[in-house]
Amino acid sequence: MADLNERDAKLVQYLSEAYGKERELETALQAHIAIAGKGPYKKRLQQHLKETKAHAKGVERRIKKLGGGGQALQTAVGKLTAAAKGPLHAVRGDSEAEKMLKNAKTEYFNEHEEIATYLAIETLAKKVNDSETAKLARAIRREEERMASFLEGQIKQLTGAVVREDIPAAQRRAASSKRKSKPAGKRSSTAKKSRPKASGRKTTGRKKPSARKTTGKKPARKKAAAKKR
Repeated sequence: MADLNERDAKLVQYLSEAYGKERELETALQAHIAIAGKGPYKKRLQQHLKETKAHAKGVERRIKKLGGGGQALQTAVGKLTAAAKGPLHAVRGDSEAEKMLKNAKTEYFNEHEEIATYLAIETLAKKVNDSETAKLARAIRREEERMASFLEGQIKQLTGAVVREDIPAAQRRAASSKRKSKPAGKRSSTAKKSRPKASGRKTTGRKKPSARKTTGKKPARKKAAAKKR
């Protein structure tokens, strides 16, 4: 690797970190694809594996343009790390849905790590007037964001599948019926207590004023008649 100035050395450093992560995720994604059932989730993982390989190639080209190189060691470290994780990802979880859910959670975490990595590269490149690196980082970051958004919805769906597979329907219904019955009982008891008190106050309040009015008017009429005579 040629001697680099501080600007290019820092860009190569950040890009190398991103490159190593992309290579690591290639093997992890392959392990996840192997156990994923047929459907939209598996297809999206296969699509993202292609994107991940393209990201690594694009980053590697940019490193070489900046004068960097010697990425063989970085690639080997990334692949060894992923190779150690891949088989563990394939066997974790009690059911098929739970295995895929745990893999989706891992992928979601990795996507956000990559989003942060490429956001930093994009910002750094803008600060040092490297428009080509900024453009590359921005394009990759947007693809990672789209994948993260997909995984967010997938985590919700897979969690629902785990509930259906691992928790009997009777237990799910029993829990929901208990929550509904408790508030209803409290409202009915308080309503019964308050009704008699309210009705008693209204009846006593109406009779007393009416009696006063009738007794007060009659004497006034007699006095007026006496004056006229």
